[in-house]
Amino acid sequence: MSSVKEINFAIVGCGRISNNHFDAIKSCSGQAKLIAVCDIDPNALDLAVQKTGAIGYSSLSELLNNKDIEVISLCTPSGMHSAQTIEIAKKNKHIITEKPMATNWIDGLKMINACNEAKVKLFVVKQNRKNDTLKLLKQAIQEERFGKIYNVAINVFWTRPQAYYDSAKWRGTWAFDGGALMNQASHYVDLLAWLIGEVDQVFAFCSTLARKIEVEDSASVSLKWKNGALGTLNVSMLTYPNNLEGSITIIGEKGTVKIGGVAVNEIQVWKFKDLKEYDQDIFNANYSTQSVYGHGHPLYYKNVIDVLHEKCLADTDGAEGLKSLELICAMYQSAKEVKPISLPFSRSIS
Repeated sequence: MSSVKEINFAIVGCGRISNNHFDAIKSCSGQAKLIAVCDIDPNALDLAVQKTGAIGYSSLSELLNNKDIEVISLCTPSGMHSAQTIEIAKKNKHIITEKPMATNWIDGLKMINACNEAKVKLFVVKQNRKNDTLKLLKQAIQEERFGKIYNVAINVFWTRPQAYYDSAKWRGTWAFDGGALMNQASHYVDLLAWLIGEVDQVFAFCSTLARKIEVEDSASVSLKWKNGALGTLNVSMLTYPNNLEGSITIIGEKGTVKIGGVAVNEIQVWKFKDLKEYDQDIFNANYSTQSVYGHGHPLYYKNVIDVLHEKCLADTDGAEGLKSLELICAMYQSAKEVKPISLPFSRSIS
């Protein structure tokens, strides 16, 4: 029997990603309990209440009156995260926010400042870091098995039909969603710094080639890292007819790796000059998936719970989440000004 206190969670926003959060909290039974859900859409709220048995609220302000809630997970449109985080922090509750943490740099900073002032935790979901395939890749990099890294290529070739954007008014808008880089490819942008290191410069091209939306459905980015590596990030939401590939390829002095599949779920190439005992089992990390979300949400919640019990540090707190937001904002500025942008991006923000 565990003597660890059960932590009370609430989820705000009961759309498509909320199911991953419902299941993740359920997987932590005995350590976490979902006691409240919130959505302004009565139908979405009713379905969430029926599925979880949690108390339903139609507004965040109403939910915040529940003093038993300790952690609130935001599964709302990205452009709402900042204001909601600030409101929640004032009520002294911890926050988990889905990616991206905000749709602009200043709002991201405001979130961190509000949580610091209130002395509450801010967690940003980066569940792909928990994929077995990427954990092995991170281990190989930490062990310096690549030697000097020469080149990195990340491809996100998925499909988002017009019906996807038409399903909600906020989708495909600058204010609440962001485009292919900010939304769909956000977890892959996270890999750029988490795996390879600090980025020195980005040069991006963004276009809206087919969808009737404010934001980009396609992007191509060249990158230079401070360690000298060069690379590309290519993103398309126009792949016909289905999601095709979410991949990362790393070419180094002493190793080459490609992790592909629809969502970095398959180790397709794993070659190093030196051999390790775990190399024999690396393909056991592969898994089949029909979802681009991966299976990392339960492990992410486990980390949040352990942090709140002061057992470890956060995998991705607000400061860590801000790194990928910084890169995305730099990419958008590059595309707008048609020139390379140097990092840190914060130097050009007042």
